[in-house]
Amino acid sequence: MSTGSILYDHPGPRARARNAVLSVIFGIALLGLLYWIYTKFDQANQWEPRLWEPFTRSATWTQFILPGLWATLKAAGVGMVLSLAFGIVFSFGRLSDHWWISVPAGAVVEFFRAVPLLLMIFFIFYGVPFLIQGPVTAFWAVVIGLTLYNGSVLAEAFRAGIRSIPSGQSEAAYAIGMRKNQVMRIILLPQAARAMLPIIVSQLVVLLKDTALGYIVAYPELLQRGVNDLSANYGNIIAAAMVIAVIYIVINSLLTWFAGWLDQRSRVRAFRIPRQTGPAATAGATPGGDGTAVEPQG
Repeated sequence: MSTGSILYDHPGPRARARNAVLSVIFGIALLGLLYWIYTKFDQANQWEPRLWEPFTRSATWTQFILPGLWATLKAAGVGMVLSLAFGIVFSFGRLSDHWWISVPAGAVVEFFRAVPLLLMIFFIFYGVPFLIQGPVTAFWAVVIGLTLYNGSVLAEAFRAGIRSIPSGQSEAAYAIGMRKNQVMRIILLPQAARAMLPIIVSQLVVLLKDTALGYIVAYPELLQRGVNDLSANYGNIIAAAMVIAVIYIVINSLLTWFAGWLDQRSRVRAFRIPRQTGPAATAGATPGGDGTAVEPQG
């Protein structure tokens, strides 16, 4: 049986020819756009060697780019872990049978999804100290803001993934005596995470890029150090922005590749048939005349 969608018709000769022509046209248009951008930057003298020469110095990387990259990865890493934990907990809360759990959990998720992340980071850094009578560092203001916003989005993703699983699986688990928290943790959550992996990865990529909003509280992340601070010293804001953009693209591409590799590996392990050894492997065998096991025929 074909695994392709029955609603998809493979293109015929005319459609393939038309697609080839359109691909060539769009390719030429893209090259034309890139050339136009290049000429405009050239007219503005943005390709001058003096603007790109700072990136050949080790001090540029050790004083600006690498410290900013480390700060970005540190905030993103902690935010990813906390966001995943937040999403799992509140997705379970929204699916609870008790209204006094599901209603507050839903209110928290909807509230933090609605508040702009920039405003949330600003309030945590400047407003929360009045409530706790103590300072909040820029790092934790960024991490908590990222956790609350992205965790709320992930909570909805997990909830959608759990609801997409056929009800027969949970019913079978209840039939053998499993409690609801066991059904959630053992049966539903692993399948939901695998089914919603593209959405989860997309949201984690968004989280990584959203660390740039830490500039509002002077957090020294990659965009702040690699573009603002660097260009203030060398006057090459366009060149700095291009280099930092390439770094962001590489990091996000690696994250997406790792998620794809993890998804493929988990699918292979899920469909792997365990090899039986010991008595179970010869349960259906009958002893032969010389005492050796003989597999049943037919």
